[in-house]
Amino acid sequence: MLLEGKVALVTGGSRGLGRAICDVLSREGADVAFNYAKNEAEAAGVVGRIEGHGRRAWSYRCSVLDRAGLAAMVADLEAKAGRIDILVNNAGVTQVMPFALIEEEDWDLVFDINVKGTFLVSHAVARGMIRQKKGKILNVSSLAGVTLIKAPVHYAASKAAIHGFTMSLSKELARYNIHVNAIAPGLLDEGVGTYLNAEQNADYMKHCSLGRPGTTAEIAELVAFMVSDRCSYLSGTTILADGGL
Repeated sequence: MLLEGKVALVTGGSRGLGRAICDVLSREGADVAFNYAKNEAEAAGVVGRIEGHGRRAWSYRCSVLDRAGLAAMVADLEAKAGRIDILVNNAGVTQVMPFALIEEEDWDLVFDINVKGTFLVSHAVARGMIRQKKGKILNVSSLAGVTLIKAPVHYAASKAAIHGFTMSLSKELARYNIHVNAIAPGLLDEGVGTYLNAEQNADYMKHCSLGRPGTTAEIAELVAFMVSDRCSYLSGTTILADGGL
């Protein structure tokens, strides 16, 4: 298995892509912890899937903007699991609205969750990785952050920030043998893609070489490889997974 004996933390792990990542990482041998916002039933379902693969599971109801809560979560996980080998910064949010209707509070909400949340969780976890001189951090960006497509401006800008954060952090943490990368999915069968109207969806399919949306399971498979020891010479890179747009 790709991740046998590893301990992973996934943010926003109770639904969509986060749920798929938790499932695949645990199938590949990792013990998996995740945080979630409020749906305890969904979280319990993910715990069940992780444990169904014979791995340990931990769920934490904690916002990625709760710095004290994140510190407590990381401390508890390190105490129970011994360390954190892998961090997947998946938690994110979007709003589908034209630029003229975006208010300051909308901009702040998207940037807080998508960018500040990624910073806060990475900051909380990186200290342990620095001590152990090893780790994998994977940030979930978006096609909207690295290429010219029609997307909500504040969402695209926040995901572009993740691209820059990934490159800079990878350079700083490389001395500690910590690899930092990002994945930028295109249209998926869950999440942001479900907000597109029929015209937007058809336009995407027209330009996508594979002619279909990706699945969260497909992205999770790539995530599992990117955070494994087999992916040993990749850092500071954003991998596009868009079906050939």
